[in-house]
Amino acid sequence: MGYHKIPNEAVRRLPIYLRGLLLLEQGQQNVSSRNLAEFLCVNPWQVRKDLSYFGGFGTPGVGYNVKKLIKQIRKILKLNVIRKVALVGVGNLGSAILVYSGFRIYAYEIAAAFDTNAKKIGRKIKNITVEDVSNLHTLKKRKINLAIIAVPQDAAQRTADALVKAGVKGILNFSPCCIVVPKKIKVMNIDICTDLACLAYYIPAS
Repeated sequence: MGYHKIPNEAVRRLPIYLRGLLLLEQGQQNVSSRNLAEFLCVNPWQVRKDLSYFGGFGTPGVGYNVKKLIKQIRKILKLNVIRKVALVGVGNLGSAILVYSGFRIYAYEIAAAFDTNAKKIGRKIKNITVEDVSNLHTLKKRKINLAIIAVPQDAAQRTADALVKAGVKGILNFSPCCIVVPKKIKVMNIDICTDLACLAYYIPAS
């Protein structure tokens, strides 16, 4: 299947559908695109269109089998196995990410955490011992190829370079800057401040 031809926005919505289905799983066996859309506050045609990129999962007049669709979306997103993630930067944001329990529903496990601050190295947070960043080279041996960057802006690029050298293939970047990596490495940037700035545009100042 040519996943590269599928719009990125459609892929980004799949985890939202998965979360909704997991919440619905205990209460019903089947769900229509309309009911799923209403539950998630999206358009029914968008649900149908997004899922159609990956195949036909529904039955006319019946809808989608909830358990089957959960299984299919997990397979598409490669979440049918536990995915280990490394976290670099255990400041306020990094510490909050480290204790966040929401990763479980997507089969992600933060398996290692790193920092440069000697006062943080050796601390145990949620059963994870914070390590020195000099240990990043061990990630490949530990079969960790996904990472989260939560370091200050001036440390983001060298952190990314070290992660790429350690065999990381995907990076979720919380640092407020653009990082440069080889084309084969997938980077997703999250900037809470810019999203908040956009939100302010729609809200009149008091």
